[in-house]
Amino acid sequence: MPHRFAAAFPIAVHRRLISAHCPAATPPRVRTLGNDVCAGSNAAVTRRFYARIEFQELPLSLSPPQFARRPRLAVHKFSSCDGCQLALLNLGEGLLDLAERVDIIHFAEFGTVDDDAEADIALVEGSVSTPHEVERIREVRARSKYLIALGACATSGGIQALRNLADAPAWTRAVYATPQFISTLDRVTPLSLHVRVDLELWGCPVNAYQLLAAMHDLLVGVSPAPSRDKLCMECKRQGHVCVVVAHGQPCMGPVTATGCGVLCPAQGRDCYGCSGPAESPNVAALAARMRGLGLTRRDIAQRFLAIHSAAPEFAPLKETGDE
Repeated sequence: MPHRFAAAFPIAVHRRLISAHCPAATPPRVRTLGNDVCAGSNAAVTRRFYARIEFQELPLSLSPPQFARRPRLAVHKFSSCDGCQLALLNLGEGLLDLAERVDIIHFAEFGTVDDDAEADIALVEGSVSTPHEVERIREVRARSKYLIALGACATSGGIQALRNLADAPAWTRAVYATPQFISTLDRVTPLSLHVRVDLELWGCPVNAYQLLAAMHDLLVGVSPAPSRDKLCMECKRQGHVCVVVAHGQPCMGPVTATGCGVLCPAQGRDCYGCSGPAESPNVAALAARMRGLGLTRRDIAQRFLAIHSAAPEFAPLKETGDE
């Protein structure tokens, strides 16, 4: 299973450094892009800050051996709205700094196009929804040392996977005058059903600062630390009033992974589950609570499945009917 990386603000990335040597007393070896490096505690760093996330850059002499040259980064788009790519573009100075640390060899929205280039790290946005995309994701995987699924579409199908719950051919006939020219799969699926995914970054769109934190970890030679803590925990840490208890809103926070900075509850509105299922979500309990708030079974199913209909944690709700 791929790692899922979803940690809330603020993210401090100073806990793991790469040592210039590997004495016996250092912690166990950690996996990087196909190589092992030692984790130590005496590396000199220069700290920079982007938004509320703390970064540290290692001197070139302490870079992992596979990065003797700058690593090559490719950003690929599949079936999606481009929102995750735009989140990366909107980083501004953070993206410019990343461009100084990697060679961006393919990122169409950034202005660099080379879809067939081999990459050390591939960021892939979007789900697989056409026969061509099945072949293309396999090609991207073969040309990439480390593949990151970027956002809800890539990790769980996204909004367009809602057609899995309906009669997609009927929709196609209703929308297109010549449906015979539309080539789609019977089902929209996440990347992990077709290729090995090394890391999943959930969100709709993805939190671009989390992406920078994960990229930082890879560039200094450690595996990004997965986290699936529940949004409610971060909400309490920030001191927000529970919108379920105080206002009777059908919030998805109890089953949703943190990662967005609790944007909606911080504004007094309920969470819609953009960051995907948390670890061990009690779906049945939250569904029962929503029933108590007056939602129909169909309303509850739509609440859980709107963004992450292909998430296995929410699968029991797919057969829910109306009342």
